[in-house]
Amino acid sequence: MDRLEHAKLEAIKELAYGASHEINNPLANISSRAQTLLRDESDPERRRKLATINAQAFRAHEMIADMMLFAKPPRLQIEEVAIAELLDGVAAEMLATAELQQTRIEISFPDDAEAIVLAADPTHLTEALRAMVRNSLEALQGGGQIELGIAADESPDEAGEQWVRITVRDNGPGFDDEVRRHLFDPYFSGREAGRGLGLGLAKAWTIVQLHGGRIDVVSQPQHGCTFTILLPFTDESETHGV
Repeated sequence: MDRLEHAKLEAIKELAYGASHEINNPLANISSRAQTLLRDESDPERRRKLATINAQAFRAHEMIADMMLFAKPPRLQIEEVAIAELLDGVAAEMLATAELQQTRIEISFPDDAEAIVLAADPTHLTEALRAMVRNSLEALQGGGQIELGIAADESPDEAGEQWVRITVRDNGPGFDDEVRRHLFDPYFSGREAGRGLGLGLAKAWTIVQLHGGRIDVVSQPQHGCTFTILLPFTDESETHGV
């Protein structure tokens, strides 16, 4: 990329970042007023409408936060994170949505899963895991199964890296190589693969990359999909008993 193109890209990022801040302010006011009215409202129908306003304002806020992630990636707040606990929390959060569409979320952890502690930003890593599970839920609108797993390398690989592997596997419709090549592109339409439209997977990819990791994908049409998040151990990471 030449210097001019790089300057244009940086200008676009700054514009997106500034616009996001400007839009967030009125959204916060809308949400705050809706919550205030909701507390004082007794009519069921009006309460339902106010709750919808609040939910949609929050959804818009989340979309803007996603855009800001690309415009200006955050500085990670690194601390020790128990990966099994983090994934358990995401599964519990998604359980109600899964049950509504007759989808089972199963957790398959090794006996020593609680000992796998990684140096990571828990807030952003939770966002990435949430996006991965939500992606599988979108693929299973007619019901199905999602399996979550964790494993830790016992020794470094040939490149000298040692990884924690987080798997999100579903038995949805899967997708072909052409879709797979674009899965992590922002706003790529994967609707033909039953995987929605938006920033979810692109956000997950960005967050994992910020942690020095990557996401591997294995899928074939009509044969489900397996996403594997690989996160590197660092000097601060621990595997007690692994």
